[in-house]
Amino acid sequence: MADDDRVFKALADPTRRFLLDLLFAREGRTLTELESEVEMTRFGVSKHLKVLEEAGLVVVRREGREKLHFLNPVPIRLIHDRWIDKYTERHVTALVDLKKSLEDES
Repeated sequence: MADDDRVFKALADPTRRFLLDLLFAREGRTLTELESEVEMTRFGVSKHLKVLEEAGLVVVRREGREKLHFLNPVPIRLIHDRWIDKYTERHVTALVDLKKSLEDES
């Protein structure tokens, strides 16, 4: 599976997006901390985190007995640059040109 496909698959699920939001708000959370924020079993949260890790959206670091989870925003930025930014730039430019044209008429 291509990297973009893994990221899109990971972002397709609302629970995984919520977990990313939690890590955005405060990184370095344990599985127990993340589990306490969702109505799901530890095993379920662990499976979601595995998908996020495989997509490169979450990085894990061990500290003693704890496994800490950190957000990696780079894959999301790459998706933005590849799939979103190029489609919005033309529209934004057109709107700016329209605004200037309407202001010049008045």
